[in-house]
Amino acid sequence: MVKRMHFDQQTEHYDERLIQIDEQICSLLKQRKEVSNNNSGFPPLEDISKWAEKFDLYEDLLRSLFGLLENDEHFRPRVEPIDFQKYIPVLKSVENDQSLYSVTFIRQYANASVINFNIDWEPEEDQIRERFLRHSFWELSLGEGFDCRATGGGGTEGHISYNFIVSPPLPDNISGLDLKLTEYQTPLYKKPTGLELIFHL
Repeated sequence: MVKRMHFDQQTEHYDERLIQIDEQICSLLKQRKEVSNNNSGFPPLEDISKWAEKFDLYEDLLRSLFGLLENDEHFRPRVEPIDFQKYIPVLKSVENDQSLYSVTFIRQYANASVINFNIDWEPEEDQIRERFLRHSFWELSLGEGFDCRATGGGGTEGHISYNFIVSPPLPDNISGLDLKLTEYQTPLYKKPTGLELIFHL
């Protein structure tokens, strides 16, 4: 599992005269999230250029700043599973475009669940082309109340496996739950491919 790196403060120096300004920046960030319903998007590059000139700032700094703000969800505190409890067999599959998509099992922990998702297909002779075509990103959704995040994936010829951490943990009786998996071309869920899979448990 990929874990977020620990943040170390780079310097002890801080100009105390900035504290009110920095607090205002935080207040504006909160206001920005509320106005956009936490879906801000990215400002037009022409506007960023104008703001850079108007406020004597670097365009690259503003692009980086708005890029971070656009991906604000990436910084939400993450749950790391602890205290393994048991396996819950699922064994559900969907076939689409000569590929078999399956959810085989769920690992239950005291504070989270980990859902295993597999993709299997008949390998092609051109392995490089196949890896390029098969490289995609998946988002898991379980509805309101559950935080789902991918922890990466890996595979071999004709097979890829992904894990998703879900918190709070799923109930031991998973009957009636729907797992919705959506495929994207790029990380951070920006370009959907149009493929959505629903596993009814």
